[in-house]
Amino acid sequence: MQKQEYTITVYTENQIGLLNRIAIIFSRRKINIESLNTSPSEVESVHRFTIVINETEDVVRKLCGQIEKQVEVLKAYYNTAGEIVWQEMALYKVSTDEIAEKVQVERLLRQYGARAVVIRHDYTVFETTGHREETDALVKVLEPYGLIEFVRSARVAIIKKSLGFHEKLKEFEYREPGEETAENEFLNEGEKVFSM
Repeated sequence: MQKQEYTITVYTENQIGLLNRIAIIFSRRKINIESLNTSPSEVESVHRFTIVINETEDVVRKLCGQIEKQVEVLKAYYNTAGEIVWQEMALYKVSTDEIAEKVQVERLLRQYGARAVVIRHDYTVFETTGHREETDALVKVLEPYGLIEFVRSARVAIIKKSLGFHEKLKEFEYREPGEETAENEFLNEGEKVFSM
């Protein structure tokens, strides 16, 4: 099996120490996390982890199984880049003098969909969203114009064919204790999940 990029989506209770325990699962297997984002989900009191790694599907499936063994984890899904809609946000700090003197920079920023979020006499901060290649390309373009600082967020992603975890969570709450769950029961066609 060949390695490729996978996005792992984990729905959890919001508990102290869970992030550390999940990170240990990756570090024990010497797997580098390319991107990690945690945020509230559409369900009150349920949080969502979005983790990006480059691995084989077999390894990713086993990782999801290990993650789901954590008491606070409700479900772990994995998807390829084609099965999700995703974006990253980036901020660029540039010398205001350079921006003011060179009109072409403004045109370049429009070309990349950037907008000014802070303008001061000594620097200007621009923001843009997109895929990694797009945000990296703008870094290269801005370097000759006095790029002072650059930062990019972790990936945020939505599964294309998902009905929404909150609907499946409601179904799960109404089940009788001990009912068995079937593989992929939380998902529509095309999504992957590891079920215990």
